Amino acid sequence: MNYAIIITYLRIALIPIMVLLFFLSSDNPQYSLTFIFFLAAITDYLDGFIARKMNLMSEHGKFLDPVADKLLVASSLLIILADNNELIIFIPTCIIILREIMVSAIREWAAREDIKDLVEVNYLGKLKTFVQMISIGFLLFNGTIFTINIYLLGLYGINIAAFLSLLSMLIYLKNVIKP
Repeated sequence: MNYAIIITYLRIALIPIMVLLFFLSSDNPQYSLTFIFFLAAITDYLDGFIARKMNLMSEHGKFLDPVADKLLVASSLLIILADNNELIIFIPTCIIILREIMVSAIREWAAREDIKDLVEVNYLGKLKTFVQMISIGFLLFNGTIFTINIYLLGLYGINIAAFLSLLSMLIYLKNVIKP
């Protein structure tokens, strides 16, 4: 157990708080949800930064960090879907969640086959994560700022993130399935 892993566990602990806030709040919890989500999203960067800077990289952290990310993204997307169950949200949500499951399966298979270099995180995956996190935050906010419809920006962003998700999954598949 080290500082980076504690921060990762904090990200996981924020997830049930978001879910409870969404379902138990009598007022519109958009500001609180958005704050908690962005706090959790920042811990994704922070735990990796601390692990690299303080030389705290571990197998436990390498396993736990992507799991925490997937839990945060999937639960947040399901909250958004519960709030607005339109097809324009449903399709990218399905693409993103199914991609996460597929990439996890590929990583597990690659670990069993002792294939490490082919399933490392790539820059497209990092871009996907960045666009995805910003978009989810905008969708959770579900409002306007200075007459800018943040929800609409989130819709565009989440569809871009879904497209990037598909591309990065195809790269994983291409790297693993070599003739």
